[in-house]
Amino acid sequence: MANKNDLKRGDRVGSKDKESKDKESILIVDDSLTQAAQLKSILENDYDITLTHTAEDGLSYASTGNYSLILLDVVMPGMDGFTLLKKLQEEIITQSVPVILITSLSDIQHEQQGLTLGAVDYISKPFHPLIVKARVNTHIKLYKYRKQVERQSMTDQLTGIANRRQHDFYSIIKWNEATRLQVPFSVCMFDIDYFKSYNDTFGHPAGDKVITSVAKVISSHLQRSTDFVARYGGEEFVAFFLGDNAKRSFKYLKKIRQAVEDLHIAHDPTTAPWVTVSIGGITLVPQRDNSYEIYLKLADTMLYDAKKFGRNRVVWANEKMEQWYEK
Repeated sequence: MANKNDLKRGDRVGSKDKESKDKESILIVDDSLTQAAQLKSILENDYDITLTHTAEDGLSYASTGNYSLILLDVVMPGMDGFTLLKKLQEEIITQSVPVILITSLSDIQHEQQGLTLGAVDYISKPFHPLIVKARVNTHIKLYKYRKQVERQSMTDQLTGIANRRQHDFYSIIKWNEATRLQVPFSVCMFDIDYFKSYNDTFGHPAGDKVITSVAKVISSHLQRSTDFVARYGGEEFVAFFLGDNAKRSFKYLKKIRQAVEDLHIAHDPTTAPWVTVSIGGITLVPQRDNSYEIYLKLADTMLYDAKKFGRNRVVWANEKMEQWYEK
């Protein structure tokens, strides 16, 4: 994977000041320095532009960047644009980014091939600035609208955090990343203790406030770029994060459990004095033959043990199934 800061692998154009951050980002992949510079000059006032001049570097930049559009030359030495387009469509992280093909190939066969592979449009050489701007602007707007719809469909409306759909999508990306980098991956399940009893006593509106409060506590503790938390359903949450070993993860999740208890949200005194959560999780360094779904189920098993042993506690395991029990 390319390092976004490794400028030797491609020309990074555009400063990262506040004005640049407000612009949509476009990746241009073109082996012609002249043509790439021409496209850059047409678009740089309105967009943050990254230039790279080989398909291999284009794939690396696309996989590590956050682009709203890719402009891709069809005819390049080595890997051509059609091959790169196919690879982009196969990668989860890049398959939703629109690609406009740049070509002097005007026959119907090549146009059909590009559109079949997933390109959204063609720009023909020589470039006409007004045509380039119009087509780029159209597809940027479509991409932004689609991303807005996706964000809404992947956000839990009650808590504002990710929902189960976003979890199912994003977990694949981060699991594959941990597998590739061979770093520890931790996944855990949370459940609000005696939640049905709370709803029966205080009513569903109060129950919704509890769910929101717990989500806020978990989110406030899991704020690194590699952390993720979602509402999994009802009073259940799921989270995963990279980098910490099993013992550190266990210690950190105990702090989150305690933070929920420290909210001192009164419960039905016949059940529990305060609203609390039970947490179960597991840490491993994933291998290529491992399955995220299996380890999510193991985290759920750890959660079951936490509830079985009295609730308001954390039960954690490592890949050897050695367990740590709180209290």
